[in-house]
Amino acid sequence: MRKKNPKIQVLKYVTVDFVTALITWVLFFLFRKKIIEAPIYGDNIWLNVSDRFYMGLALIPLFWLLAYYVGGEYHNIYRKSRLQELGRTLFLTILGVIVIFFILILDDTIISYRSYYQSFFFLLVVHFTFTYFPRLFITTRTIHKLQNQVIGYPTLIIGSNEKAIQLYNDLKRKEKSPGIQIVGFITVNGGSKTPLSNSIPYYGKLDSLIDIINEYGIEEVIVAIEPSEREQLQQILIKTKATNVFIKAIPDLLDILTGAVKISSIYGAPLIELTHDLMPAWQENLKRVIDVLFSLLAIVVLSPLYIFLSIGVKLSSSGPILYTQKRVGRYAKEFSIYKFRSMYVDAEKNGPALSSKNDPRITKFGLFMRKMRFDEFPQFYNVLKGDMSIVGPRPERMYYCDQIAQKAPHYMLLFKVRPGITSWGQVKFGYAENVDEMIERLKYDIIYLENMSLYVDLKIMIYTIKTIAEASGK
Repeated sequence: MRKKNPKIQVLKYVTVDFVTALITWVLFFLFRKKIIEAPIYGDNIWLNVSDRFYMGLALIPLFWLLAYYVGGEYHNIYRKSRLQELGRTLFLTILGVIVIFFILILDDTIISYRSYYQSFFFLLVVHFTFTYFPRLFITTRTIHKLQNQVIGYPTLIIGSNEKAIQLYNDLKRKEKSPGIQIVGFITVNGGSKTPLSNSIPYYGKLDSLIDIINEYGIEEVIVAIEPSEREQLQQILIKTKATNVFIKAIPDLLDILTGAVKISSIYGAPLIELTHDLMPAWQENLKRVIDVLFSLLAIVVLSPLYIFLSIGVKLSSSGPILYTQKRVGRYAKEFSIYKFRSMYVDAEKNGPALSSKNDPRITKFGLFMRKMRFDEFPQFYNVLKGDMSIVGPRPERMYYCDQIAQKAPHYMLLFKVRPGITSWGQVKFGYAENVDEMIERLKYDIIYLENMSLYVDLKIMIYTIKTIAEASGK
């Protein structure tokens, strides 16, 4: 089975969308000159190519790519269905053409309002046709590759007894694959010697689930545990939801009869879809666009403040201006975070230690920066890199993450999202001085996860600005 390359797959759609947007704009230009403007200005009007046309060639394709990105067209690129492709392409085309029409076309010189309708529907029909059918071709080829097991989703089974064996056999008997590629299994309570180990590799126990997912590139997890193992279900859900995998489970008969869950029939193997996004795809993508634009603006506008803070750090004590540290980010992957140094050099020479009130390791200038949250400003670069977001849970070091997770396993749910420069926990609680305070702050971050939206992000940013203005940061 061939390994998938999501970046190449996205590039295919992006290339098609860009080229078709260019072609559509040229055809629309010719239509406007020949059909709409010729009766007014004469048949040779098409020879008059204005700067507006070339500006359209440069900006219109980028507008469509941004619209498709925000609309989720490049999200879960291998899991597109042809029906979804049709609906989303039509919706985004209508929305995009309305925007273009009101910005670029509405003030054109026309003979009658009929010309507006002609322009609108020509652009709508041509753009939809030229965009949808190349996409349909790519999506259809991808579906055929999944069904013929040319490509697939590396899948891990949690469970090893009767249900797991039945699921494995059901999937193996199907002529057309749903794209599930079973690569191994883990046990909840038992050891490696089970009937399932005769068919697929044994990868370990539930305690190592996240490491196994990262090591083997697992994309789907199917929970096939026995009723006697149900007490472990919460732990399974917490661990899997902290990763970038699709989670499915074998339902009980009662679940099916009561309709309590959404069932997707996967070629004879009915599975519950346990995966759900914390935000709609369009909000998540728009959040990322806002993060990038806001960070670029902040770096430019705050550049004089960056210079002032750099000088202040340098004069306050010897050592580097910036401080880097490994933190745990989305999907429990480590990254390097950047901050203006607020402590003396070798502040942690005796091991990791959280800051506290009247901490002698903090310089006087560092205390000022912490009050104003200025020490966090270099993290706009982390946002541009994609390690962080403007708003999200506070990232911590692995040393403390392990301690928090032992006392509060639901802490791992925070790994589902990018960590942030500011958060609801930071606004309501501030810096934590020990693990117990981190756990106390955790409840605010969980509330944020349960209510994630662009509106909540905006509210947190406003409260953060208020904290900075009042210099009331803890």
